[in-house]
Amino acid sequence: MLDTLISSLATLLSFQHLFYMLIGVSVGLVIGVIPGLGGIAGLSLLMPFLYGMDEISALAMLIGLVAVIPTSDTFSSVLMGIPGSSASQATVLDGFPLARQGQAARALSAAFISSMFGGVFGALVLTGFVVVARPLILSFGSAELFMLALFGLSMVAVLAGRSLAKGLAACVVGLLIGSIGGAPATGEFRMIFGFTYLYDGIPLVIIGLGFFAIPEIADLLRKNSAIASGFALGAGWFQGFRDWRNNIWLSIRCSGFGCMIGAIPGLGGSVVDWIAYGHAVQTTKKDPNFGKGDIRGVIAPESANNAMQGGALLPTMLFGIPGSGAMAVFLGGMVLLGIEPGPSMVGTNLNITYSVIWSLALANVFGAGICLLLALPISKLTQIPFQRLAPFMIVLICFAAFQATRSLADLVALLVLGVLGVLMKRFGWPRPALLIGYVLSMQSETYLYQALQFNGWSFLSRPGVIVIALMTLASIWLGLRNRVDEYGHLVPKADDAPDKPSLRAHLPQIVFALMIVGLMVVALGDALRHDFLGKVFPLSVSVIGLGMMAILLPQLTFGKTGHHSHYDAELTGDHVGQAGIGSLWGGLGWIAGLVGLTALIGFYAALLVFFPLFLLVRARAGLLATLLMTIGAAGFILLLAWSLSLNFPRGMLQEAMRLPWPFR
Repeated sequence: MLDTLISSLATLLSFQHLFYMLIGVSVGLVIGVIPGLGGIAGLSLLMPFLYGMDEISALAMLIGLVAVIPTSDTFSSVLMGIPGSSASQATVLDGFPLARQGQAARALSAAFISSMFGGVFGALVLTGFVVVARPLILSFGSAELFMLALFGLSMVAVLAGRSLAKGLAACVVGLLIGSIGGAPATGEFRMIFGFTYLYDGIPLVIIGLGFFAIPEIADLLRKNSAIASGFALGAGWFQGFRDWRNNIWLSIRCSGFGCMIGAIPGLGGSVVDWIAYGHAVQTTKKDPNFGKGDIRGVIAPESANNAMQGGALLPTMLFGIPGSGAMAVFLGGMVLLGIEPGPSMVGTNLNITYSVIWSLALANVFGAGICLLLALPISKLTQIPFQRLAPFMIVLICFAAFQATRSLADLVALLVLGVLGVLMKRFGWPRPALLIGYVLSMQSETYLYQALQFNGWSFLSRPGVIVIALMTLASIWLGLRNRVDEYGHLVPKADDAPDKPSLRAHLPQIVFALMIVGLMVVALGDALRHDFLGKVFPLSVSVIGLGMMAILLPQLTFGKTGHHSHYDAELTGDHVGQAGIGSLWGGLGWIAGLVGLTALIGFYAALLVFFPLFLLVRARAGLLATLLMTIGAAGFILLLAWSLSLNFPRGMLQEAMRLPWPFR
């Protein structure tokens, strides 16, 4: 055993191993910064280069990329309010408000320190448990996985906002969107309404960008200011380090959550950051400011999502069961190199296992160090007037969204969900609750179906199920006690709510609520058309959602106008006294214009028209600045597409005539 450890350490510190690991880290940094790509795209990019490589060096390159993406994707989450990947969704909630307050460097550095700690923590846990974890992982069946999905859904109690009925209804909407497409049990197609695009459901990238990125871009365009409201960049990474040190026990606990959740196949990074964020809200007693710029809301999810990578390696290497989408590609890389996952990874190939684990820890240190060096200069982007940054962000978001299925319908879905996200933000409907519902929809339904097939309702008596159920109930109880609103304040009692404008002023809120009711009724009607196993999940969810709306609508129509369910950003939020909602739709209009141009002449040609038009008309930039920025953006997108073999959306022009690349 000692010889194996010494051999693994010697391999780890060799020049060849470190060189290839740094290549993986460098590629991962670039991939992570670009919203919507994530680990799957990055690992797929490296696959062709694995042929003929030494197996340990090749794995070092893959591990370097896997380790650093949950760190580097923090840039877009904090600076732009765009989730860089599914593992950084919760970071947006407090990271972006901190950037808008001029504390981008502080938020980034705290995130990078937390990510490094989480990654190293995950590697250390994996080192100790790589041999003893096998029976524990195998003890999790479909019943326990279903209960863990419910545990993830219990975070809605924390993130429900001012109105619990709104929060639960938003979660129901997410569950219904997640159930679009094929039913896991029967294969029946639900809620497709004749659209071919919906057969495989709506991709996570489109959901994240539509509900989070588009509303924030429209909002910032409306304000006509920089992302950061002040001129200071904060105390830099030293302050971020002090923040992490002051909350080290929170970081340790959330890293532990990351390891445990990552080791369970099927859950992965889509849920672990929400669980960590919810835990931070539940356990914080001193000056909670979540949702408005609480540094603990950055430290918790960033600690968890990097530690998750260490946990996800356990089932991948020991059983050949990928713990996440990125791990599925990593598993393919192992097979390509002739390494067979399974018991041999703790036997004859134990040296490879330890080399991979320690590479994970070292790559996290390298990645966090590089990101820390870049944090302060990159955070200066938040001081640039947003109308100068907006066209680049809009183009990048549309380009990333298209890569989800490489259909023009990706952009249409992005625009439609963006409108829904803007309305939800205006009327105080919690978008994180919707996102949690969407992410856990397919898993909840699949595991419930399997549990019933294998065990019947007796699965409820399994010891693991009972333990997780008690944890879920405790989570809901703590969440209801510590629920926060859109501005980070504890939700007041209805009697303490301040007076708001008259009921008539809330008619748009009521109309939007009726639209949500209509969506649930449509889902209910569609569910009734299917077999029992195909309809039971959307039918049950729709009924629950309609029950929540039956509670909410009387509050909106007849209740006290000061009740927090009447929240409307036009009347009580940041925009009081500013221009009306029309200017908000103006921001959406520019995005719709790019989508429309793409449908006509293709994406790259549309970019060359959209970029200078936006800068001249909306940003009022000079001709020289417009020319230079357009050339820079066009060149960057071209280089990105060429290096990653990504496609541009086609338009009617490309269908009518043959054009040279990149216009084809």
